[in-house]
Amino acid sequence: MTLDIAESLATSLFALAVIHTFMCSRFQHLAHRFPKGSVAENVFHLLGEVEVVFGVWAAVLIAALSALLSPTEAVRYAESLNFTEPMFVFAVMTVAATKPIIDFARWAIFTFAKAIPAHVEVAIFASCLLVGPLLGSFITEPAAMTVTALILRDRYYRMPGLSTRFKYATLAVLFVNISIGGVLTPFAAPPVLMVASKWNWDIHFMFFNFGWKATAAVFINALLASAFLRTELKAIAGAVPPPVAAYSSPIWITIAHLCTLALVVATAHHPVIFIGVLLLFFGFTTATKEYQTELYIKQSLLVAFFLGGLVVLGGLQSWWLAPLLADRPDWLLFLGTTGLTAITDNAALTYLGSLLPNTGESFRYSLVAGAIAGGGLTVIANAPNPAGYSILQEGFGDDGIKPLYLFLFALLPTVVSMLVLWFAS
Repeated sequence: MTLDIAESLATSLFALAVIHTFMCSRFQHLAHRFPKGSVAENVFHLLGEVEVVFGVWAAVLIAALSALLSPTEAVRYAESLNFTEPMFVFAVMTVAATKPIIDFARWAIFTFAKAIPAHVEVAIFASCLLVGPLLGSFITEPAAMTVTALILRDRYYRMPGLSTRFKYATLAVLFVNISIGGVLTPFAAPPVLMVASKWNWDIHFMFFNFGWKATAAVFINALLASAFLRTELKAIAGAVPPPVAAYSSPIWITIAHLCTLALVVATAHHPVIFIGVLLLFFGFTTATKEYQTELYIKQSLLVAFFLGGLVVLGGLQSWWLAPLLADRPDWLLFLGTTGLTAITDNAALTYLGSLLPNTGESFRYSLVAGAIAGGGLTVIANAPNPAGYSILQEGFGDDGIKPLYLFLFALLPTVVSMLVLWFAS
C-alpha cells in the first residue's frame, strides 16, 4: 500500500511538472505585470525558468512523502536514487563552457566550414549543426550542447532582428542532432550510457549499429536547416564576426582543459573522482584566471537541479512505463519510445528497458533508437537539452522558448532521424 501511494503521488506530480514546462512562457509573461524587483515578479520569474521545474516538483514529492508516510521513508527513497548523471552533467558542462574549450570547438567548426562548398555564412551555420553534435560522441553530449549553443548564441541569437523562424528551426535541429550525434561511442549519450555496460555495447558495436546512421541523419538535418535558412544567413553575413580559425587561448591551457574534460568523461561513473577533478580544475582556473572567463557554475547547477528533479520524480514511474515497453513489436516499441521520450527523459526510458529480463538485440536496438530519435522534441526529452535551453533562451525575448513551437519545429528533423535509424541498413 505504501508503494502504491508513493507511485500514484509521484505520477501525479510528474504530470503536473510536465504541464508546468509547457506553461513556463506564460509565467514569464505574468512576471512582467508586477513591479520590477517585487516578490510576485521574482516568484513568477522563478516559476518560468524551465530548469527549476522538476526540482521544485521533486521537492514537493519529498515533502508529501514525509507528510503521508514518514520523514524516514522520504529520506530512504531519496538516498536510494542515483544522482551520478546530474552530477556528471554539472561537472562536464562547467568544464566545457570555459573559454579554451569553446575556442577549440569554434576552431574545429570554422576549419571544417572552409571545406563546405557554399556561402561562407551558410557553411559556418551548417558546420555548427554538423560538427558540434558529432563532437558529442567524444566530449559527451552535454559538453557538445554547451559549446555549440554558446557559439550559436554569440554568433546569431544575440543579433537584433533575427527571425523567430530562424531561432526555433536552429534550436530544434540542434536538440535533435545532439540527441543522435552522441551515439558513435558508448559513453557520450545518456540513453546509451545507461545500458552500454549491461548489454556489452562497445565502440565497435555502437559505430556499426548506430554511429554511421546517426552521422547520416545529422548531416541531412544540418543540410536541410541550412537550405531552409540560407536567405537569412546570407543577409546577416556582414553583421556577424568574421570566421577566425585560430583561437586566442594558449596551447598549454587548451591542452589542460581538454585533458580535464577527458578525465571527467573517463570517470563518468565515479562521482567521487570526477567531482574531485572538478575541484582541482577550479584551482587551476583560479591560478590561470588571466586566460579564463567566468565559470558557468550557476547555469550548470540549474541544469543539474533540473536533472536531479527528473531522477526523483522518474524513480517511481516504472509501474506504468515498464508495461508499455514490454512485449511490443519492434516497430511499435520504436514509435512508442520516440513518443514517450517527449514527456520523459530518454535515459530513464532506456534504463527501465534494461531492467526487463531476456530482451533480444532487436528489442534493445528499437528501444535505444527510439529514445535518441525523439530526444529533440521537448526540453525534458534529453539530458543535455536544458543546457542548450539555458544558454539560448535569452534570444527568445521576455516570453522565453515556447514548448509547442519547439515541438513543431522539431518534428521534421525527428522524422528524418527516425527514417534513417529504422530503414538504413
